[in-house]
Amino acid sequence: MRLGLAANQLHHAHADAALFRWLRACETGIRELKLGLHAVGRTYDAIHRTGYLDGYASLQRYPYGREGGLMKLVAEVVGLGDRVLNGAIYLIDPVDPSSIFPEAVALKRQCVIHGKPFISTVASARDWIEMERIHGGLAPDVGANGFYALETQTVALIAHDAMKPQMLAYAAEHFDVLSRFAHRVGTGTTGQRLNELAWSLGWPKDVPWVTRYQSGPMGGDAQIADLVLERRCQRVIFFEDPHVARQHEADIQLLERAVTTRTDDAVCMTSPRVAARWAAAVRSRASWR
Repeated sequence: MRLGLAANQLHHAHADAALFRWLRACETGIRELKLGLHAVGRTYDAIHRTGYLDGYASLQRYPYGREGGLMKLVAEVVGLGDRVLNGAIYLIDPVDPSSIFPEAVALKRQCVIHGKPFISTVASARDWIEMERIHGGLAPDVGANGFYALETQTVALIAHDAMKPQMLAYAAEHFDVLSRFAHRVGTGTTGQRLNELAWSLGWPKDVPWVTRYQSGPMGGDAQIADLVLERRCQRVIFFEDPHVARQHEADIQLLERAVTTRTDDAVCMTSPRVAARWAAAVRSRASWR
């Protein structure tokens, strides 16, 4: 498996920056998985300078961003013959202007279109490594236990109009896992449909399965962004439709920005395929002896 890797300048600017917090927690898992990391210039240089992944042949250097490094990652997410990336880790500083350059936006969009992980926070990157370790048959990492303490967490379940059927199908298939969370929140219509689904599956009809906020265009994304900022929502499952223009684009960006602001605390998944793989890992990890 191969992932593109990039980090905005803040996230590799000092010894305790986000990139290095992730590597400290996950270097063993990266080596266990034999994960290919295709790192854009400055990100690669920072890793090499600090000594992480020393001697690791599967860490490859790409050009600097200004020389097209991030653009090459986008093309390889789409696929170029035998040059194919399985997803991307892009640790985003939400106030860095380069995080909204066309190649940065395209990297996320192509990951969503092709059902591949787009990982933008330290928490998401740690969570993804543990998920793949579990699928690889490796023993759980006790350092990742906090990500699987669902009974203490809140999950946001959000879907654009075209993705609502997929969200409902996902919730039905993984109702057991999602019901383990202490709280579930959602926006407008998605929240109502999820409640109706839960009641049809035997959830008490006088108890909402999902706490509903406003619809996205009416500010629901902003309300959930506030929960993330206050560390009252730890995981966002957001099935995005990348093919349509969105009139409330600023609200969606606000939620995404809140997630990256809480880089060590917030996990975000935008692909139904990745979300399903995570749910399977939750079950497998719980049954590990």
